Amino acid sequence: MSKIEMKVPSPGESISEVIIANWLVKDGDYVTKDQVIAEVDSDKATLELAAEMSGTITIVAQAGDTVAVGGVACLIDTSASAPAGAPVSASPVQAPEKVEAAPIAAPAPNPMPVASNHPAAGHPSPVAAKIMAENNVQASQVVGSGPGGRITKNDVLAALSGGISHDSIPQRGGTRNERREKMTNLRKKISERLVSVKNTTAMLTTFNEVNMQPVMDLRAKYKDVFKEKHGVGLGFMSFFTKAVCEAAYHFPAVNARIENGEIVFHDFCDVGIAVSTPKGLMVPIVRNAESLSLAEIEKAIGGLAKKARDGKITVDDMAGGTFTITNGGVFGSMLSTPIINPPQSAILGMHNIVERPIAEKGQVVIRPVMYLALSYDHRIIDGRESVGFLVKIKEMLENPERMIFGGKTAEEVLLGL
Repeated sequence: MSKIEMKVPSPGESISEVIIANWLVKDGDYVTKDQVIAEVDSDKATLELAAEMSGTITIVAQAGDTVAVGGVACLIDTSASAPAGAPVSASPVQAPEKVEAAPIAAPAPNPMPVASNHPAAGHPSPVAAKIMAENNVQASQVVGSGPGGRITKNDVLAALSGGISHDSIPQRGGTRNERREKMTNLRKKISERLVSVKNTTAMLTTFNEVNMQPVMDLRAKYKDVFKEKHGVGLGFMSFFTKAVCEAAYHFPAVNARIENGEIVFHDFCDVGIAVSTPKGLMVPIVRNAESLSLAEIEKAIGGLAKKARDGKITVDDMAGGTFTITNGGVFGSMLSTPIINPPQSAILGMHNIVERPIAEKGQVVIRPVMYLALSYDHRIIDGRESVGFLVKIKEMLENPERMIFGGKTAEEVLLGL
């Protein structure tokens, strides 16, 4: 018998221990080399643990245990052979779905979700979560068809149209039960960072509004051609990312940080995009966003968001960052004061788009308006810079051609102004 020890690898610098979040295999199962066998939580991300060799696994550290980096998580008996006639799975084993003939006279019930160990399984997207809350629908009543079993908007609408009986909807009230859940390392670290920001920075928030009609018209005009050429949809986030990069060029303090009594300025923009995941809020980084096109930004954001929601994000994907954008609008937020992501000095908050009356050339017209919020560290960013930064973003979104001409209009460039 030849057994090897599977040790917990280092997720990154300054991380000394992890928590075994979930085992994707059972004790005694046969696993193959590079098969994902467990998920571990660090204070920065949820990572996957892959089998180093093929063989029979013996679990040493149980789910929920804290294990030091380099500690033994499990043993693998490499002398064991795959069970005869049993398929060797390279993914978490799931019970086969039973197919039973439904009575002809009975209406087809809403199918229940297939059990899954994927971190996204049963977790609704922001839009889906909003619809579920409005209709008092539970995640257990909807089958997720998105990546990893994630519940999408169409899944919820299909469940509602298929009929969810009133009796099957849990009624609130009538009990006084409590439940306790152990905080993950990631959630603990997020909590510590949020409290630290409030206590160590002079954080203020300034607001402005932006008429989104020009950007929406541009998207409507070119979205089909854009997707056909680049293979990715044209969203709002790429416009905001590009606008942030241009505004940071004019107001570099917003893209700076404080370190050891010095202000560190960056000649690049590594923009963090806040993403809601089943494990909590994560902020993957789009590197050198100032040098990317709208299509390249969309591809980068889409790839990072998928990795985060699928639980495949790495520490390297979230390390660094000079500025952060968070979009509470996907949850229906009209206005908020986002909290700075240290050691950064500012964060931009996007919100929902609502039709509102505004004045244009002496006339009251209805336009799609978004409120913007910029939270900043007043220790290095003055009011003039924070307000000017947000106004510059507003100007570029209301005149998208400014993004091409360094924040200026075509006429200003032509006249050398």
